[in-house]
Amino acid sequence: MTSAFATGGDHRSMPLPDGLDGMRLDQAVSRLFGLSRTAAAGLVDAGDALVDGVARPNSYKVKAGSWLEVTLPAPPAPPTVVPQAVPGLTVVHADDDIVVVDKPVGVAAHPSPGWTGPTVIGGLAGIGHRISTSGAAERQGVVHRLDVGTTGIMVVAKSEQAYTALKRAFKYREVEKRYHAVVQGHPDPLRGTIDAPIDRHPHHDYRWAVVSGGKPSITHYDTLEAFPSASLLDVRLETGRTHQIRVHFSTLRHPCVGDLTYGADPTLSARLGLARQWLHARSLSFAHPGTGERVTFVSEYPDDLARALDILRD
Repeated sequence: MTSAFATGGDHRSMPLPDGLDGMRLDQAVSRLFGLSRTAAAGLVDAGDALVDGVARPNSYKVKAGSWLEVTLPAPPAPPTVVPQAVPGLTVVHADDDIVVVDKPVGVAAHPSPGWTGPTVIGGLAGIGHRISTSGAAERQGVVHRLDVGTTGIMVVAKSEQAYTALKRAFKYREVEKRYHAVVQGHPDPLRGTIDAPIDRHPHHDYRWAVVSGGKPSITHYDTLEAFPSASLLDVRLETGRTHQIRVHFSTLRHPCVGDLTYGADPTLSARLGLARQWLHARSLSFAHPGTGERVTFVSEYPDDLARALDILRD
């Protein structure tokens, strides 16, 4: 019996290695083929992962040497940029090198697999902005991102020189990124630094977490205003990990108000009328890639966040 893959299109078969002996079937499929646990479980549920020719449940404990046959899904088509009108997307500044936008809620930075909603890049293309061609085709000009549910200031590179300069500035922490966040409770101390590594959550594909051995992640914060049940913070990011602010404050048991994914109180979220996290990219400050001059761009709170603050202040 050979230990090499025998492949036929997207169908693969191999003996289970000794190191997977006693492991759940979905976990074994995940490990062998680099799939998420959710994707692996979906294959097993669909009968696309057979052990010795027999479909088994996800909880089935595999044995070393058993023959595993898996039919992998066809790779998704690469996402493409579709020019479109994006309501609420505001151009704050534009020149030959950069375009700075105020991103509304519900808009992704760029196309990605599984996302069918509006994007910043598609919106800019829809109003005629030519974007840098550096980077992956669907991410052209994107030098940093905001979550779909996070509003505020974003800069996109229009020239190749600007793309290179801005990517370098973000990498070497020369860009000052300030966010405002309303978190539950009152952080102690009222001003401080959170230095805790972040990586993918070990059990939830869509979440991130403070994980030993994760990527270094540093968040500085200062309390601007305190309410009975929450605090308005000014947050400065030294690093830029996915969901960094949301993860760090959730870990401190002060999740962003409205952020049900990371443990926010749904009763408070409902009282404030929030359907997403109270988190806003307030300002960006960086050396303009064309002139070298230090520039700063600021975004006002959108209506839903402003209303929630008014309720907290009453």
